[in-house]
This record gives sequence, structure tokens and C-alpha cells, in this order.
Amino acid sequence: MALRPDYRFTTGAPGWGRPATADAAAVDAGLRAYMLRVYNWMASGLLLTGIVAMLVVSVPSVTALFYQAVPTASGRMVMAPTILFWIAALSPLAFMLVLMFGINRLSKSAVQALFWAFCVCMGASLSNLAFRYTGTSIASTFFVTAGMYAAVSLYGYTTKADLTRMGSFLLMGLIGIIIAGIVNIFMQSSALQFAISVIGVIVFLGLTAYDTQRIKADYIEYAYAEGTDEAGKRSALDALTLYLNFINLFQFLMQLMGVRQSSE
Repeated sequence: MALRPDYRFTTGAPGWGRPATADAAAVDAGLRAYMLRVYNWMASGLLLTGIVAMLVVSVPSVTALFYQAVPTASGRMVMAPTILFWIAALSPLAFMLVLMFGINRLSKSAVQALFWAFCVCMGASLSNLAFRYTGTSIASTFFVTAGMYAAVSLYGYTTKADLTRMGSFLLMGLIGIIIAGIVNIFMQSSALQFAISVIGVIVFLGLTAYDTQRIKADYIEYAYAEGTDEAGKRSALDALTLYLNFINLFQFLMQLMGVRQSSE
């Protein structure tokens, strides 16, 4: 399960953290342009992740870098991850730590490069889904995820309700999912796994609406200056937050809707 950081950083740079004194119409136009850029970053990241996953699965020379065929006790061959796979799977955590603790020292280009590297590594790590689930169920689950995600994100953008009060409950839910997931590694309970998946879907749908509203509110409050490094970094970070919500939602839905390969 990919985790989601909360990227909040401060800086004294011009155009960052200043009161929104611009004309309301100009702010609204800037907000639409900013949100469009964030969603473009997110969509591009998802596309890159999908391309990398397909390359890892479909190109034998690339597959051999991340997986090796090993026999089971019954004589059946399965694809086992290599060390490179585990490096790719754990790298996003390192990227998140760099972004969280070094954001004020990173340039816009460095933040954007980390975003693309994050998406590449996620693509390599998510390629294992192709060996566990049928292609049809992966595709159908992706479209279900996209539809649900679009609906709740639109709700978060348009609703007048204050969703900030949901934040603490969603955070507790996320922590609970992580703890339950660790416990289930040892218990191997299908009932607990089902409950984790259902709660995970609810939590990340909530986080999608919450983060969408937060991004909108932050823009209105700070009135990011177009063309500045701060605006460029912030758009990439906000896109990464929404990207992680989508990836986690997709993974939990796969556990509920995915059809296992016949050899599983």
C-alpha cells in the first residue's frame, strides 16, 4: 500500500504565503488554471506509472530485471520479485522523506524530477498485479476507480461544506489500516483483509474529497504567484497527494473486485 504524505511547507519567498488581495475574478481564473495543472500532473503521473508497469510485464528483458521464475513445491512456476523490484517498491518512501524534510532546499526542477521518479518506481512495484489478477479485472477496476475518484474530487471542489473536520478521522482511519495490515501479515485472515479493503476504500475516497478542498482553499488563501518556483513546486506536490489517493484507492478496490489468475 502506498502511503500519502501531507506536504505543507513555508517560505518567505515573494508570492508565497501572502494574503489574497487580488481581484476575485482573477483569483478564480488562477484557481482553475492551477487545479488544471495539478490534475494534468496527476494524470501524466498515472499514465507514466501504467506505461512502466506494462513494460515490466510485457518486455521479457525488463521482466527479468524485476522478476524471476521459481518452482513451487508442487512444481508450478511462479514469478518471484528480485532485489531490484524491492528497491523500486521501497524507493517511494525515500522520495517522500526527501520531499517532506527537504522541500525548502529543493529547486522546482528537483521536486518535479522526484515526482516522475516516484511514478516510475510505483509503476514497477504495481506490475505485480498483472501476475496476480486477470487483465480484464485490472482494466475494469481502473475505470471504476477513475469514476469514483472523479465524482468525489468534484464534490470536494464544489461543496460548500467544510471538510477539514474530516481530516483527523481520516488520519485515524489511515493509521488503523496500517496497523491492521501489519497484524494481518501474521494472522492471514481473509475476513480481516476484506474489512481492511472496505475501510481503505472509504478512507481514500474521503481523503480525495478532503485534499481537493484543501488544495483549493490553500490556493485561495495564499494566491500563489504564477511562474514562481514555489507555485511550480506546490503544483507537483499537490498532484502527488492526489496521485497517491488514486493509487491507494485502486489497490484496495483491486482486493475487492480483482479476479485472480487461474494459477493463483
